[in-house]
Amino acid sequence: MSSTNPKTYEPTPSRKVAFLGLGVMGLPMAGHLALAGHQVTVYNRSAAKAVAWAAEFGGTTAATPREAAGGADIVFCCVGNDDDLRSVTLGADGAFAGMKPGTIFVDHTTASADVARELYAAAKNLGLQFVDAPVSGGQAGAQNGMLTVMCGGDAAAFDAAKPVAMAFARAFTLLGTAGSGQLAKMVNQICIAGLVQGLSEAIAFGQKAGLDMEQVLDVIGKGAAQSWQMDNRGKTMIAGKFDFGFAVDWMRKDLGLVLDEAKRNGARLPVTALVDQFYADVQALGGQRWDTSSLIKRLK
Repeated sequence: MSSTNPKTYEPTPSRKVAFLGLGVMGLPMAGHLALAGHQVTVYNRSAAKAVAWAAEFGGTTAATPREAAGGADIVFCCVGNDDDLRSVTLGADGAFAGMKPGTIFVDHTTASADVARELYAAAKNLGLQFVDAPVSGGQAGAQNGMLTVMCGGDAAAFDAAKPVAMAFARAFTLLGTAGSGQLAKMVNQICIAGLVQGLSEAIAFGQKAGLDMEQVLDVIGKGAAQSWQMDNRGKTMIAGKFDFGFAVDWMRKDLGLVLDEAKRNGARLPVTALVDQFYADVQALGGQRWDTSSLIKRLK
């Protein structure tokens, strides 16, 4: 990433930041922070990844979230789920224990709105600030520094974090109080679930009808059926390639959060619930790590 980095960074004062979690999203996000001129300390559960990151980007590593957060102005985080998030924030070795008063914790994990509100309250009690800030744009968006970030929390914390976060984002938007970022990410995943199923059915139908589907998608992609999924996944779905992008296991985790929230708020999600079960079928085919566009495999 560092040698062919296409991103140009807006000049912003160098800040001391931490980044917790160096997965497929977190590793390049932390890299963009370093390349933008910030002083970055990283923590990862498997330390070897943190050491490799520091060798590439010149930051420093820490043995615990608490140590990483010590002295930081902003602590960024991108881990797997609610439990992972609690494990890096709370307790004696958690980031909150190492953060100085007024420090902002920005969480990019796709998690529940409940855990966002819980950690916002816990941070507030300690004189800290918490912003839930899940992202959209996938691995490519993280690598290119072009993520869309949906935020919930207080305006002052959001305003302070935004110039720094723009190192890896193209949009960083406050959508309401704590939990609003996570709820917006749920809206995003509902949209994607329905779109990918529709695209799968369309391609499978066209193939059964004997059409050249690459040509058909080129044509209808210039009209009202156009979507990001069609532009970026249509041809790979036709080719049966699913070894990239956002994994089915992660989508099922996200749709589980969506369906739990819908039970609480009374929203009716018949298509989303159906597509969640279709993704379970894909998992049963051995497609746990296939891209979400692998829904079409059920129809072959």
